Amino acid sequence: MQQQNCYRLLRLVNNLIDITKIDSGYFELQLSRYNIVEIVENITLLVVEYARNKGVSLIFDTDVEEKFAFCDQSAMERIILNLLSNAIKFTPRGGTIKVEVKDCGKTAQISVKDTGIGITEDKLEVIFERFKQVDNLLTRKNEGSGIGLSLVKSLVELHGGSIKVKSEYNKGSEFIVEIPAGLKDSDAQQADVPDRKEECEKMHHNVHIEFSDIYY
Repeated sequence: MQQQNCYRLLRLVNNLIDITKIDSGYFELQLSRYNIVEIVENITLLVVEYARNKGVSLIFDTDVEEKFAFCDQSAMERIILNLLSNAIKFTPRGGTIKVEVKDCGKTAQISVKDTGIGITEDKLEVIFERFKQVDNLLTRKNEGSGIGLSLVKSLVELHGGSIKVKSEYNKGSEFIVEIPAGLKDSDAQQADVPDRKEECEKMHHNVHIEFSDIYY
């Protein structure tokens, strides 16, 4: 429990620092050429155990094996982890979460769709606002700072992309992220071949931080 609380505090501090940097114009993406499909698939596979222990099925699907884009790998991981964390928290046992990557030509589309509690129509307008949460503060069952989705939106927009949500109360939600599929070579460097062991350890660490308030 102590380690979990440390992860939770670290996540809050990291989010606050990044939000402050973004607001001040000091947050810089480290752009390199990556296969978006591989990034999303690897993260999804790491999260399967969390979903399974919550009694939720997690499915990954794609209509293309490779879709390259110049992006910040760390930022992309945080975007997907946050969306998956929310989906798992708000999807009851027996539910399903589907993560899908589509090739939309000039963009790569990433969808995280769940069969969870959903969002009422009047709350859809504030879902990405900072320090806002859908559940009433006195009755909500899930912890959170209200920063996550606001940060996700900012990170997506820094990539020149967009995010939207479709939802129906008591039937589920779908978050759809679109990231530009390419920039000029002069705008970004080619990604170095990563150290697989180091990369895997870093991703596991990031998963533990983002999922610090999911009990299993």
